[in-house]
Amino acid sequence: MAQILPYIQILLSILLIGGVLLQRSEASLGSAFGGDSAIGGRFMRRGFEKILFNATVVVAILFALSAFASLFLDR
Repeated sequence: MAQILPYIQILLSILLIGGVLLQRSEASLGSAFGGDSAIGGRFMRRGFEKILFNATVVVAILFALSAFASLFLDR
């Protein structure tokens, strides 16, 4: 497992970068700090955007878990 973990991390990092880059970027920096850039101050994800967002979150969690696993498997 320790031998294939770096390859898994490379694949997950590429998927994570792709997922982040494909996300909608129309929400400005002000919305990150609570500004009203969308109607009602809230951006609703629908369809493919919601699937992409959820998949990006899952890939990020898997990447974090693989990083923690590599800490313990290298010992």
